[in-house]
Amino acid sequence: METILDKMIVEKYAEYKNTADDILGAVPLEWETRRLKEIAKIENSGIWGKDDQSKGLFSVKVPTTGDLSIDGKWLKDKMEVRWLTKIEKQTYLCRYGDIVVVKSSGSADNIISGKAGYIDSDEDGEIAFGNFLLRLRPLKIHSKFLYYFIISETTKSRIERMVSTTTYPNIKIPEYINALIPVPSPDTQATIVQFLNRKTAFIDQAIGIKRKQIELLKERRQILIHKAVTRGLNPNVKMKDSGVEWIGEIPEGWVVKKLKYILNERNERSSTGVEPLFMMSQVHGLVVRADYHIKAEVAKTAEGNKIVHKNDLVFNKLKAHLGVFFKSTIDFNGIVSPDYAVYYSKGIIDDLKYLELLFRCPEYLKQFICRTTGIVEGLMRLYTHDLFDIAIPVPPINEQKEILSFIYSSENKITTAISLKEQEIEKLKEYKATLINSAVTGKIKVS
Repeated sequence: METILDKMIVEKYAEYKNTADDILGAVPLEWETRRLKEIAKIENSGIWGKDDQSKGLFSVKVPTTGDLSIDGKWLKDKMEVRWLTKIEKQTYLCRYGDIVVVKSSGSADNIISGKAGYIDSDEDGEIAFGNFLLRLRPLKIHSKFLYYFIISETTKSRIERMVSTTTYPNIKIPEYINALIPVPSPDTQATIVQFLNRKTAFIDQAIGIKRKQIELLKERRQILIHKAVTRGLNPNVKMKDSGVEWIGEIPEGWVVKKLKYILNERNERSSTGVEPLFMMSQVHGLVVRADYHIKAEVAKTAEGNKIVHKNDLVFNKLKAHLGVFFKSTIDFNGIVSPDYAVYYSKGIIDDLKYLELLFRCPEYLKQFICRTTGIVEGLMRLYTHDLFDIAIPVPPINEQKEILSFIYSSENKITTAISLKEQEIEKLKEYKATLINSAVTGKIKVS
């Protein structure tokens, strides 16, 4: 497969030699190869179990597999704090230059085995490695050089071969620690590390800028939608007081109506439960569940579930505070959980997509929150009679259509711009991965 580096003019070493590793391939003639266990002290079992509060003397953060981001950054705010004895601290505490590897994903659905983090500072050194993690302490190799090789595409390819899939995906430790590691001279290792530190920092900065640009585009999309559904499209329109304090002013030609005059609740129920089961996704909207969760557990019977027609507005009563309202765009009828509410228009709102967008505005989310019943998050419901008591500004139908047309057009442009930024990020990630792999395996010579 052609990579970004294949398209560039790069310097290579004068001669290469074959290794016994078909994935590693050839390395520069002057480089050695060593097995991982020969150049690093390896601890296979991290701290686990429960603390003995009576003996616990030292407060230490103990990360699990989920506390290490996919790019090797420690998510310190999420880490569990453990109380360790003096012996436990001496045994499990990490120090500058240590490499921590995920040896088991801990989840059958999330294969992250082989992901690695580097202890890069004294602050990071107050981390003890936990269960499902492997600690490497480099002894006869530059620690950062080994880290770059551990996260390289070559190592990832090896791990794909050596992961066992029992209950959870696990690295086969004997194979992992016996894998060949390329070992250039100390001076060459240092040169490669300096080169990669500099280049990856620049790439990470570029990725960070593009991610910020994506966030700004998303914010712009929300601002455009909010302004359109609450103020209309004409910036010079004459405004009037809505009569509702939290709504404020609205365009002169608009009216304010409570939702009980806008919506009817649909209470049709399935007599058999054989209709397609729909689900709510905050990413994809209202979708057919089987298209997204083939093996997901569902209730033994869907008899009595609520019927949804195309163009209905479906509402998760337990997630009103998140604005989980979606118009059905599915061409056939389906069913949803009895915990959902289903509404159809009385005709004042022509397309319930308008309400879907309006209900995600901050002022409406606040109204939903203050009208919910219950005290435990996840069990707080917004009942129909409370929803129907909320007032909304209603434009004339022709203006509703113009607003939705404007929003669709704007969203398409912004979505395209976001997609382009995401593609640029993926190319930068590909370049970074190729650069690291090429440098630590000697495919390119750096200076």
